[in-house]
Amino acid sequence: MKDKLIEIIKEAGVIFKDGYYSNKDVTFKAKKDLVTKYDVAVEKFLKEKFEKEFTDFNVIAEESDNTNKIFSNSIIVDPIDGTTNFVNKVPHTAISVGVYKDKKPYIGIVYNPILDEIYTAVVGEGAFCNEEKIEVSNESDLQKALLSTGFPYSSGTCEDDLNDVMKKMKNILPKCQDIRRLGSAALDLCYVAKGVYEGYYEMNLKAWDVSAGLIILQEAGGKVSNLDGDAYVLFESKYIVASNTKIHDELIKNLKQ
Repeated sequence: MKDKLIEIIKEAGVIFKDGYYSNKDVTFKAKKDLVTKYDVAVEKFLKEKFEKEFTDFNVIAEESDNTNKIFSNSIIVDPIDGTTNFVNKVPHTAISVGVYKDKKPYIGIVYNPILDEIYTAVVGEGAFCNEEKIEVSNESDLQKALLSTGFPYSSGTCEDDLNDVMKKMKNILPKCQDIRRLGSAALDLCYVAKGVYEGYYEMNLKAWDVSAGLIILQEAGGKVSNLDGDAYVLFESKYIVASNTKIHDELIKNLKQ
């Protein structure tokens, strides 16, 4: 299944690249939440191919009506994770596809067609970038850790969310090496998986943002939880905290201050 998924996703990457280098008509789903015709085109291509090829799975995708879709044997699709980057030609943007069997992680694929990087993982088989095995960092000192985060779309309309983001930034920034905010949750998780970052946290993400990346990170030896250190649950958890495992408890402790 993995090889066929990769083949289809790379075909969709052609549409993605064409869009990235083109002029774009942008619409807004919310104050800060963009969508382009390329989000829709990539998603349509992937859905049609997946539904034809993998009949035992339903497809839950960002730009689709998922009202009657039950999360169980599911392929979860984000056609363009990091749409703001995509629109502005920032090359930190990707296609994200997470496959789940009976709600359990199975296969994760994150493909950045602009940098020609494809991250893949099958549960129990490790994680890879362009077919080379990747592993999390060994850094155990939070003060030496490079972290990543993101700002929720709700920060433009919800003062509570904005205040929460700024409070956590104030708590964490003095206690780590630095914080990056590059704008793609899927790729941020992959960067923790390959040891670029030691940790990552963000609020209000959707399942399609993280469904693939968290599989890749865990297969690279990392850890994913909610803000209380309990299991991160797709479609339910408000906060995701991801790390190389070694800084996880201290990261959570400081986030909760």
